[in-house]
Amino acid sequence: MSDVTDTTERRPARTSEVRAGAPVALDLLIRGCRGIAWYVHNLMGDNAYRVYLDHHLANHGAEHPPLTEREFWRERMDDQDRNPGARCC
Repeated sequence: MSDVTDTTERRPARTSEVRAGAPVALDLLIRGCRGIAWYVHNLMGDNAYRVYLDHHLANHGAEHPPLTEREFWRERMDDQDRNPGARCC
């Protein structure tokens, strides 16, 4: 037998390389899902009352109290009934 030792470097296993990249891929997936959720919430008007409160505070301040959430949604639905726009029904 010879006394020659193996001098080739061992390469790290591929599984550790994949695991190192997993947090980046997972982060991208989570960010994508959050973006889609944000879009759907805006499209459906889920945050309309919060947007109204921000607008009211910026433009009207404390001189006029804002509508309650119930009053806001009632006014919004009544406005949509008065002005149907491009709705089908």
